[in-house]
Amino acid sequence: MIDITALALLGFAGYRATQLAVHDTLLDPVRDRVHAWADRAPDSGPRKLVIDLISCVYCMGWWISGALLAVYLFVTGEFHHAPLLLHGVEWLAVAGLAVLFNRVDDALGAG
Repeated sequence: MIDITALALLGFAGYRATQLAVHDTLLDPVRDRVHAWADRAPDSGPRKLVIDLISCVYCMGWWISGALLAVYLFVTGEFHHAPLLLHGVEWLAVAGLAVLFNRVDDALGAG
């Protein structure tokens, strides 16, 4: 099981990576290309799914947090030291922290 410090750092990293993927101008060209691809077949279910995924901080945050957690667990060698169910709970915790940080950012930025 990961400690509270690693959990907090992964939560912050998940928040920042989600902001990068969904909102930051650095990735605007990539998102524009994906939107152009989706616009070529507007009735395509898979293309709508991709657009929904890249536009939603909760959706992207979930997958990014999972990827960050998996990389952390494999790099530190902790993946095989705990049951898979525990890693699922850790994934929920990391994603939850990332969303919490996003909500705080939204609340502070709204004023």
